Amino acid sequence: MKFLDQAKIYIRSGDGGAGCISFRREKFIEFGGPDGGDGGRGGDVWAECVDGLNTLIDYRYQQHFKAKKGEHGMGKNRHGAKGTDVVLKVPAGTEILDEDGEAVIADMTTVGQRLLLAKGGNGGFGNTYFTTSTNRAPRRANPGLEGQERWLILRLKLIADAGLVGLPNAGKSTFLATVTSAKPKIADYPFTTLYPGLGVVRAYSREFVLADIPGLIEGASEGIGLGDRFLSHVERCRVLLHLVDGTSEHAGKAYKTVRHEIEAYGHGLSDKPEIVALSKADALDEQTLKDQIARLKRASKKTPAVISAASGQGVQEVLQALLTVIDSAKAEEKQVSAHEEWHP
Repeated sequence: MKFLDQAKIYIRSGDGGAGCISFRREKFIEFGGPDGGDGGRGGDVWAECVDGLNTLIDYRYQQHFKAKKGEHGMGKNRHGAKGTDVVLKVPAGTEILDEDGEAVIADMTTVGQRLLLAKGGNGGFGNTYFTTSTNRAPRRANPGLEGQERWLILRLKLIADAGLVGLPNAGKSTFLATVTSAKPKIADYPFTTLYPGLGVVRAYSREFVLADIPGLIEGASEGIGLGDRFLSHVERCRVLLHLVDGTSEHAGKAYKTVRHEIEAYGHGLSDKPEIVALSKADALDEQTLKDQIARLKRASKKTPAVISAASGQGVQEVLQALLTVIDSAKAEEKQVSAHEEWHP
């Protein structure tokens, strides 16, 4: 299934049904009076956050969504039926923006969350509604109100606990395949990963979601390579795992290249907790490994983990470090939410 993280759609709620002008015509009832029913209300357009989706591919082939119109009123005081609603099902992490792409209407982060995007038009009144003590036979009825219409932009930001960043061929997909059941494409050429991948890590009797983001290169913030469009998917991550290829020419320069692009992207990404790891350690001799660790330590100003996804070296230690940061972030979020409940 192709990954799609942005879509532009048109929505329109249903028009209300018209009221009816009608009079009773039964035999032996001389002054039957009005009996025109009201029109039905038009259908609404809703957005609903559902489980089991991680892409907006459904909106690649259909961009127009229109709710049904309300039915017209009829004689014998029969009211028109309400129009059928339209429900747009979106994955958790979807932002709904106005047509300008700036104003955020809603952030759908919880499964089951629903939002009314366009309300259906009210149905018109039939002539029964206009009966008064002085006007016993009104010959007027209301047309239904028109529905609402608008263009919206859907933008998906994957919800993951940890995000993998690094240059192309840094071993991100291999690491994801090692620690999860995900099966990303793995090959020895740049940009093997074209779309973000997700996997569930099960370690130390716990679980967390890991996102593999396509590789960044120098100039990604200016649109070079795949650009930085996929960095939005790690905005919600609690921690970043920065993998640096141990077989690269200079591990320190490789680290700084990615950090520069992350800082240029902004959105608070550079402030997130970061765990640095030197990957492909099994492919290095002892002296080269020592030199690369020293270079990476100088560049990142922290002691890097040394791992090999192929042999399993250091993998469990990195998972433990990720879990520690994730648990700490969750505890902090609980404290903040508890404080907000007591001090609204």
